[in-house]
This record gives sequence, C-alpha cells and structure tokens, in this order.
Amino acid sequence: MAEIAAQLVAVERALWTGTATSVTAQTTEGEIGVLPGHEPLLGQLVENGVVVIRTGEGEKKVASVKGGFLSVSSEKITILADSAVWADEVDVADAESRLQNAESETEKAQAESELRAVKRLQEK
Repeated sequence: MAEIAAQLVAVERALWTGTATSVTAQTTEGEIGVLPGHEPLLGQLVENGVVVIRTGEGEKKVASVKGGFLSVSSEKITILADSAVWADEVDVADAESRLQNAESETEKAQAESELRAVKRLQEK
C-alpha cells in the first residue's frame, strides 16, 4: 500500500512522526481523509476535533486535537495542533467527570473531543 511521510505536532510536544497510509482530520470545512498522492492543501482544524492516522505499519493512532492546521504537500502530511492528546492517554472517567461538571463550553467541548477520540480508537 502507498505511504507518505506524516507528523503530528502540538505546541507542547511532538506526538508522532512516521509514514502513513491515510490521515483523517476534522477541519472547519468538514472531515477530510488524505491518502498518498492527494492534492496539496492547507486546512484549519476545528477547535475540538479528532485526528486518525493509519501508519505504514498498519497501526491506528487517534488523537483529540484542539485547533491548528493540516498541511498536505506531495511529500508530507503535517498536522500542527494547538494542543493534542492521544486517545490511549485519556482517562475516560476523568473526561466523563469533566464533561458532567464543565463550567464553560470550552471545558465541555474538550472533554467531548477526548471521549470521541477514545471511541474512534475502539472502532475497527
């Protein structure tokens, strides 16, 4: 299967660099799937979205991201997020508690995004 260089970077840390067979991200224009050979583009990520990376090794990596950009060139897919957390790093009980007790829409949206990422990780 065709592969392309890809990376997921947040302001606080670089999360992943490798080769991918596909990347799916939620942008302000809607959810977009990118495969090797995709036309170049620049997209703005939604404030509390989910990114799914299918690695060249067949692994599925899912992250909750808060804002940022998706850049696609002929050689590379780059996701630059304001912040991001891997779905397998999410404490589900804590996220559910934060969702129930959120004092602002921002807190609520971030907890929802983390729980969506966990759900997407569990899907086939």
